[in-house]
Amino acid sequence: MENNLLKTIPNVLRARGFRLYLANGKRLVDLWQNNGAAVLGHTPLNILRELKNTASRGLYAPFPHFTENRLIKALSKLLPERNFFLYAAPPQELIALFENGSAKLWRPFVDPTAPFSFNDEIPYLVPVLPGIQLWRGGLPFGLCITAASLKVQSPPLPRSDMLSPVLLAIAARGVHDILAASERANPQFPRISKVIERQGCAHTPCKYTECLYVKQSNSWKREGIYLTPKENLNSGEWAVLFNKFYEGGFLLPPDRLQPVILPGELSEGEEEKLAVLLNFSFIKI
Repeated sequence: MENNLLKTIPNVLRARGFRLYLANGKRLVDLWQNNGAAVLGHTPLNILRELKNTASRGLYAPFPHFTENRLIKALSKLLPERNFFLYAAPPQELIALFENGSAKLWRPFVDPTAPFSFNDEIPYLVPVLPGIQLWRGGLPFGLCITAASLKVQSPPLPRSDMLSPVLLAIAARGVHDILAASERANPQFPRISKVIERQGCAHTPCKYTECLYVKQSNSWKREGIYLTPKENLNSGEWAVLFNKFYEGGFLLPPDRLQPVILPGELSEGEEEKLAVLLNFSFIKI
């Protein structure tokens, strides 16, 4: 069911920043962000410029190119003291490591105070980065970057693939943009924080004499810019939630196992709508 949820919304005609514009005239705030590939928005100028410049040189084929060293150097700043493997698609050996817990996805901005921290005890990390193609089942499709720990003995993985300089250039630019986007780590959404931290009503001032807002139990866990339900929702329950948020003007992840990602910006009206949806989202599901 999860793979079909995106098919329930009208065609997306364009995406600007963290907003999607649909064929029926509706505008959605994107809380999916392509599972993190659009964590800096859908129109990051640096990545688009890098794509245009590299593609204009016809570098689509997997030629040897200096962009691979550029990407490795950038990744070393993001995830220091790691070796890196680059694949056109996740090898079976890596998928097996995901299944036994030896490999995990790494996401930027999980901790606002240390947005590039990582766990040394995990042998392999697969970073979720802006501009890196599509994602299927939690793994990148088209380019799989894998960071191997130098401090933990790790099962061997196959040697890196030779990849298109276009992909490598986009990935390197995405890493540099993540490193430069410290303000993305801690967006200031006080109404949403009240919901997550249970500090009170998000309406400012409250419009209701008996506000149910503060009477509901908190249903979400927050790590940096990421929200996940505290309850283990099944596919049907997530579909109900997906539709509820869509009607309110927000796009949830089509896969219940992917996190809700707070956008880089919200208007005051959008923030209040989202706060109310987050507060009441699990009622009568």
